[in-house]
Amino acid sequence: MAIAPQIPLNCISLEEFLTLAETKPAQEYIDGEIYQKPMPQGQHSTLQSEIVIAINHLAKPRKIAYAFPELRCTFSSSVGSQSIVPDISVLKWENIPLESQGRVANKIAIPPDWLIEILSPGQSPLLVVNKISLAIRNGSQLGWLISPAQEIVMVFVGDALPETKQGTDKLPVLDVLQDWRLSAQDIFNLLNFGI
Repeated sequence: MAIAPQIPLNCISLEEFLTLAETKPAQEYIDGEIYQKPMPQGQHSTLQSEIVIAINHLAKPRKIAYAFPELRCTFSSSVGSQSIVPDISVLKWENIPLESQGRVANKIAIPPDWLIEILSPGQSPLLVVNKISLAIRNGSQLGWLISPAQEIVMVFVGDALPETKQGTDKLPVLDVLQDWRLSAQDIFNLLNFGI
């Protein structure tokens, strides 16, 4: 996720941003500013991989949704133009843009239905909250901000204020996955490789 502006250009347009070479980790265009995502570390990478696998294991065979890691989503609306790269973007099956041959399109011009961000050490939580809030205002149904250090998940749903979940608190999931029940602790248990 984006932390500090990498390029001090506040007058670059979204169209100009999209002509820049892709970087690793990715850059994002949020509110007219360019931000560099931090390099993922162990806990971030583990959670990202495990959550993507879990969602796709449940959703892909039923053709109800698909989770994409590090997918660029570019969209414009009355609240501005954004080009974000959530740690995990989940799209309902019917919202996955397809090419004429039925293959997934490369360019995604909509916000994800559900975006999941995993807070990295040293990353600004306020910038991540802003990114999730922008996506929600542009049509995303659900957002999670996972903090491995604090073992909390901040949940964003519609116009409601974000809620903090921890321990055995149940986590809301995308409506097409309502039969998937998990708690905040289930998420953090994915980090356990020991006894």
